[in-house]
Amino acid sequence: MASGQDSKDLQWVLNSMRNGSLDLYSVSFFLSQEGSYCYQETENSIIVNLSNDDVSSFSELLKALGMAKKSILKHIEFHLVEWKMEQAKDLLLLLENNPNVKQLVFTRNKFDAECFKEIAEVLRRNKCVKEIVLSESGIGSAGARALASVLSENNILEELQIWEDSIGSGGAEELSKMIEVNSTLRLLTIFDSKSITATPLVSAVLARNRSMEVHIWSLDYKNKSSKVVEFVHENNTLRIYQIDIKGACRVACALGLNSTVRSLDMTGVKLKSRWAKEFRWVLEQNRTLKEVNLTKTYLKDKGVLYVAAGLFKNRSLENLYLDGNWFGGIGVEHLLCPLSKYTTLQNQANTTLKTLTLGGGKTKIGKEGLAAIIQMLTSNQSVTCLGIYNDESLKPHEIVRIFKSLERNATLKCLSLQGCKGVKGELVLQQIMETLNVNPWIEDIDLKRTPLQIAGKTEDISKKLGRTERTEPDIDMLKNMPMIVPKSCRVFLCGQEYAGKSTLCNSLSRNFSPLKGSYLDHVRTLVDPIEQAVSTPGIKIKAFKDEDTKISIWNLDGQHEMYSLHDLMFPGYGCTSLFLIISSLFRKPNNRELKLANEIEEELQYWLRYIVSNSRRALQQCMLPNVTMVLTHFDKINKQSDDLLVTVSSIKRLRDKFQGFVELYPTVFTLDARSSASVNKLGHHVRKTCKTILERVPRVYQLCNDLVDKISDWRLEHGNKPTMKWKEFQDVCQINIPSLRIHSRHDNKEKFETRRRAVATCLHHIGELIYFDELEFLILDYEWFYGEVLGELARVTFKGQNSVEKNGFILKKDLEKILVRNLQSHIPGMKTKAFENLEAHTLVKIMLKLEICYEQDPSDPNSPLLFPSNLEEGRWKHQRWLVDTPDGNYVGRHLQCDDSHMFLATDFFPRLQVHLHNKVMGLKNQHGASYILEKRLISITINGIHTRIELGEQFGYYVDVLACSTKSPTEMLRLFQQLIIPAIQSLCHGITLSEYVLRSECVKNLTLHRYRRNQFVHLQQLKQALLSLPADAIYDYQHTWDSYTDSGSLILGPGFDFARDLLSDDDFQEVIHRRYHDLYNLANELQVTQENDPNHPPAISQEITSSVEPTFVGIAKGVEAVLQRLKIIEQEIRDIKQEIQGLRYYEHMILIEVHRKVNYLVNYNTQLEERKVPNMFYFVRTENYSRRLITSVISGMNALRLHMLCEYRREMHVVEDQIGCELMQVDNITMKSLAPYMKTFMKLLTFALKIGAHLAVGMGQMIPDLSREVAHLIDSPALYGAAGAAAAGTAAAAAAAIIGNRSRNSRDMQQEHIAAQQWLVDFLRDQRCSTAKDIAEKFGLWRIRYKDDGQIAWICRRHMCTRRIEIVEVPI
Repeated sequence: MASGQDSKDLQWVLNSMRNGSLDLYSVSFFLSQEGSYCYQETENSIIVNLSNDDVSSFSELLKALGMAKKSILKHIEFHLVEWKMEQAKDLLLLLENNPNVKQLVFTRNKFDAECFKEIAEVLRRNKCVKEIVLSESGIGSAGARALASVLSENNILEELQIWEDSIGSGGAEELSKMIEVNSTLRLLTIFDSKSITATPLVSAVLARNRSMEVHIWSLDYKNKSSKVVEFVHENNTLRIYQIDIKGACRVACALGLNSTVRSLDMTGVKLKSRWAKEFRWVLEQNRTLKEVNLTKTYLKDKGVLYVAAGLFKNRSLENLYLDGNWFGGIGVEHLLCPLSKYTTLQNQANTTLKTLTLGGGKTKIGKEGLAAIIQMLTSNQSVTCLGIYNDESLKPHEIVRIFKSLERNATLKCLSLQGCKGVKGELVLQQIMETLNVNPWIEDIDLKRTPLQIAGKTEDISKKLGRTERTEPDIDMLKNMPMIVPKSCRVFLCGQEYAGKSTLCNSLSRNFSPLKGSYLDHVRTLVDPIEQAVSTPGIKIKAFKDEDTKISIWNLDGQHEMYSLHDLMFPGYGCTSLFLIISSLFRKPNNRELKLANEIEEELQYWLRYIVSNSRRALQQCMLPNVTMVLTHFDKINKQSDDLLVTVSSIKRLRDKFQGFVELYPTVFTLDARSSASVNKLGHHVRKTCKTILERVPRVYQLCNDLVDKISDWRLEHGNKPTMKWKEFQDVCQINIPSLRIHSRHDNKEKFETRRRAVATCLHHIGELIYFDELEFLILDYEWFYGEVLGELARVTFKGQNSVEKNGFILKKDLEKILVRNLQSHIPGMKTKAFENLEAHTLVKIMLKLEICYEQDPSDPNSPLLFPSNLEEGRWKHQRWLVDTPDGNYVGRHLQCDDSHMFLATDFFPRLQVHLHNKVMGLKNQHGASYILEKRLISITINGIHTRIELGEQFGYYVDVLACSTKSPTEMLRLFQQLIIPAIQSLCHGITLSEYVLRSECVKNLTLHRYRRNQFVHLQQLKQALLSLPADAIYDYQHTWDSYTDSGSLILGPGFDFARDLLSDDDFQEVIHRRYHDLYNLANELQVTQENDPNHPPAISQEITSSVEPTFVGIAKGVEAVLQRLKIIEQEIRDIKQEIQGLRYYEHMILIEVHRKVNYLVNYNTQLEERKVPNMFYFVRTENYSRRLITSVISGMNALRLHMLCEYRREMHVVEDQIGCELMQVDNITMKSLAPYMKTFMKLLTFALKIGAHLAVGMGQMIPDLSREVAHLIDSPALYGAAGAAAAGTAAAAAAAIIGNRSRNSRDMQQEHIAAQQWLVDFLRDQRCSTAKDIAEKFGLWRIRYKDDGQIAWICRRHMCTRRIEIVEVPI
């Protein structure tokens, strides 16, 4: 759908403005263009382009706009304008004569000081402008000062946005003074190069209690935009993402007497006791703060002490999160003191705090902390939720004591011990069960990621607790209302045509007692056979009562045109459902042709995948879908048939495949759907299963059940009316529901209106009715809506209609006529009730709401509509790009379902066509956008980028996104990431789509889907391939594509693409930064320090030759120069090639250092046994004809084999065909001796492999899963301690760990390695392998001495030959 853009010359615009023939709502000026012209976007919007030689016309246009009479101009944009004083005065005149202007946008403008001051003065006198946006206009601190000066007197402006500018701390201080006196500003958005600007601004907002929304952005150390501070007044939440300690203290001071913040979130911000001292005053003075999140803020004992002191006087805080901090037992003791009672006469100091969390890997609770926890649990009378997360210090017997203390606690409802290592063993399990037997008040015990839960021993605890989860709409108005077990359940009959669903539904109905209905219901049962004789099948719903449970059976139509409506029937969380998959054993009921086993398997698998996909789309999947399989027409087959046995085997395979995705009933029901006796067993199963599901699902509000009964009574009184207007719903609430009743005219009507809408939304989610907030009515009869309305709508065809335009659009009025004609009863003289209760234009609104169709122009009430699902498959035609230029770039992405148990449902692509259209046409800068649809194709042209979105196979598993443009691949891929892929993901709730990179040749030639099945590579796999390369090979890496042949014909030949052409600059930067972090982690692990004077880094050549303490702690002394060089490189990087050059240098220097330090490790003690045995050994275990590297030793391991590396300096490698020695079993002595050595060796191996150092050449080929082992080690924070913390962004953790490691006595480490060496000597002696001859036979190593330095090493035969000039053999 191309936008009409009518180019005009400037004279036409001037004349139109002067004579008043052009009523403009929006004007955009673009200066510094190649030519001068304008084009009209809409009848009220134009874009004016001016060249550098035609700047004078800019003033004339401003004057013409200023002299216009009865102007409706509201929006003006200025791009690339260099303002002069004369133009500024023209702008002032324009605004004075146009009182309707509400928004001014300045993008990449240039102002001198006087000119900007003049423009700013406009705001002092102007009484109409409500929004100003300044983007990349370089106003600086002086401009901010000018703005602050005038806005101090302005009481009209509501929004101020300054993007990608640097106003500095001075400008921020001036704006903060303006905030103190300006009470009308509602939105402040700042994107500054420095995060320091956030502090004065947010402090002023908090100190003056302004009802202002604040968003402050800045650049992080990677020069990427990141949020600094966010304050949203609507939900009273202040989130601080990054701030220095000085700024944090200032914000804390502003919070003291603040009354607008209810929730403070400072997760991840590095805080100190200095801040905590200020925050103590906040806790003592503030009366509105309800929630504080200080997770992972590095608080230590002193900081927590101040927080605890504040809790003594606090009377408002309800939730406090302190997990992930660094305090110990003393901090825990002080923190829990105000929450505890130590004598019966003492009062609890703090009685308002309800939720408290603590713990973490750095928190050491200790004996003092444990005693404080037990005292608090024993005496506290206010805390309802306590969380101790990821604790490693508490032992199992201490966990037992905690649960023992809970026996006397009557207030705690929830206890979380997520990730606590001490929650293990039978004693802990036994004590938990004993506590639950004694304490009936505990509702939830969270043991996720604990050893007890991992061992699968928490099932009894869950049974004892019952189902305590709460599923509530996100509306505070419904909290604290009583909840009960739901009383209604849906049974979906899924299956293809001729499966016997309708017959089975009728037979099941005879097993239930029907709902009591009106006389008209009984009449309709008489009419139904006549209707069915002349009408096409549709979605049928029957409701029954089984005791107090309502069971509704939904017969999903098996015809393909109905599939697009199936997904609309799945409500949100809380709706209880049972799925019956019905499959006939025959292809058609009127013949005896049996289905093949694979046909039945394929049919059942489709519906299983359909159920999994739609269940994952629900907002919250509280339990696995319950599925039962039913085979019909069983009476017509031979019971001993071999085909039936094959079918049973295929169903068993499906049950195994979908285990963990659905709860599949083990029995497959085979029956004759016509026979009530045959269906009896299935009917009993349906009853019991529905009740079981109702007991397991989350509780619902009792209010909802009461309201459902009242609505049923209302329907009976109104002739079983299927719809209800919102006013009628309000009347039902006012008359029948006391908690929704407005008792007095002085009551808050908005509060009760919000509560009523919340209840209606809840009823929608649990499947009792259909409610659309915008349409102001409710649909009460599902069968009528899905069967008569949407069911018929799915069959409406516009083919042959005169009103249909050539581009597929149809006018609303013509559509309404078609709907009325098609929705009339098929029986002459019998009326349908569709339009008795629902007007045609309302039905159109419903279709727009459900994104079944879209409007060509949403601003036009008579705009034509397009139904993508009604598009027909076009005849085959040659596919080609609309624009094909020699210098064009081509990129493509393949988005595929990550799980074979799910697919993209039938309605996915039509909805995507509508959804993406609404997003594209809703963009503010979509100038020149076109949008063209075909049945399985979306073609978009936006900002010069031609994009095709193609659906894969029917019931597809993938979507391909292709683009062609003269712009760079980075710009095209950014369009993918910012617009198209998010739109696709938004319609795939719960379905994970993996991203693959398509071959460029396939994109360029628009190769057919079936030919490009092997022409894509996983995006992460491609990045991983780049990470495995040396730095100098990253930029020129080529990904090789395989050829594709079809029936012996070559369709696509082999080829290659440069990775830099397949990835965006953002992806490439990510790869390089990950490599940078790997090197940084290695430097930290080697415990490198930086010199104090960066201007005089030590010479690397001198460092290499200097003496280094021969211990593992001292290995890294010498890489200081590398880190200094790294800082210089980081500052000088300008593009990817430069960054790779720096990375290459850094990598090269660390490689040299690693090899040299490994050599020290090999020779850390030349005196021990005079190197009579090799030093570098490792263990493997044989599994499935391959050998697996052992990365750590544990007592009890057996069947290990010891091998040794060739130790030649800088060329250490695995020795091929090495026999080695067998270690039968690892005992405690062996484990203690080898553990330090194994840790050291695996660290060096891991990091050397990450940077390409050939520390152990051949190990990757010899051991298939070495990469997995290495990845596991690298991801483990326990491995590199400081490096792991640094990689996570915790610089303080890195520094602390390095200092701690340095403080370790080097003699201890020497002793540990000596112990490992001594164990090796003793082991080889026991294996009768203590002589040089024995070692040569079993390990292929010979003892030599280097001629240059005299050091001893054990090397292989190859090095003995190739390096004989440099060595001399030294026999033992």
